Amino acid sequence: MTQVTAVSGLDLFSDEALLDPYPLYERLRTQAAVVWLERYNVYVLSRYADVQLGLSDWQSFTSTKGVALNDQMNEAMVGSTLTASPPEHTAMKRILAQPLSPAALRELNTRITDEADTLVERLVSRRSFDAVTDLAQHLPLSIVSDLVGLPDEGRDSMLRWATAGFNAMGPINDRTLKAFNTAAELFAFSQGQLARNTLKPGGWAARLFNAADRGELSIEQCSKMLNDYVGPSLDTTISATASAIWLFARHPDQWQILRDNPALIPDAINEVVRLESPLQGFTRLLTHDIQIDGTDLPAGARVLLLYGSANRDERKWPAPAQFDIRRKTTDHLGFGHGVHQCVGANLARMEIRALLVALIARVKSIQLGKARRSINNMIRGWESMEVAVS
Repeated sequence: MTQVTAVSGLDLFSDEALLDPYPLYERLRTQAAVVWLERYNVYVLSRYADVQLGLSDWQSFTSTKGVALNDQMNEAMVGSTLTASPPEHTAMKRILAQPLSPAALRELNTRITDEADTLVERLVSRRSFDAVTDLAQHLPLSIVSDLVGLPDEGRDSMLRWATAGFNAMGPINDRTLKAFNTAAELFAFSQGQLARNTLKPGGWAARLFNAADRGELSIEQCSKMLNDYVGPSLDTTISATASAIWLFARHPDQWQILRDNPALIPDAINEVVRLESPLQGFTRLLTHDIQIDGTDLPAGARVLLLYGSANRDERKWPAPAQFDIRRKTTDHLGFGHGVHQCVGANLARMEIRALLVALIARVKSIQLGKARRSINNMIRGWESMEVAVS
């Protein structure tokens, strides 16, 4: 039996909503499995089972027409790994993921661990620091930019470009429009100004062009795939790292549990990403009519998959708003799911793990000072976060 589609006038992209989206997500989950957001002409899926379905069924929920909430960005994204489908996506991701394979990451482990240890030792000696700019941003900006092999011009702009790229994926609002020009800089840099001889030999970006020389990629694909390295490798890792510090500062009992049992670090990282999903959601386009929980959705409709809501669904997680590092959450959706699961997730885990290992060896308690969230259409992150440690 077909149900009448539930409709909502909620604005999920106002400043107030982006600063505290979880009450709105709960309202959507309670209202219906499928809700039509009339403000943005998009269906939204907010419950875990439905979001997981949308991510798993790439044939029905396609990303080939983009994953943003506006046509301009969706058109610009065509040709990237995120907007490809198998078998093309499989071939592109295989090349993109080569430097992120378990074997390649094992070679990086010592470098990341040593850098994290040196950084934390320096910050802890100061007794207070900014957990965003001093701590969370350091490894992605120092190591990842070097690994990608960008020239100085690109390296200095990576964070600004990445942040704008995620903002540009929102609906057409002032924040999105302001981000277009900055995001265009990245596209221009990767497609025009980026000459092969400016890349660091052996870097990830250079490897893409080497693959093109072997006939495995086109030059246009190389440019689009370079964007895949810049954005996801920065904002999501930085956000998750800062959120970990914020959560442990607010829950000292959990910090003590982690210090007493460092083997819980992988579970703690999963719980942080579940509770404060760095990437709150992406869209897909339906390739055919589909029914979800009795509601008909037509072919050609755009559907917003809310990872941040699914990861707090009461139907999936007992006491979902509670931070519990002993919770087993390996099936959270914070890094995506299915064929488009974040290719850099293991690198992000390695970076966060290295910082936590260094911190628990030196820090008994974390006191939270002034903290300011960043406001981004897609990323739930932080602008600054003063902490004191002892």
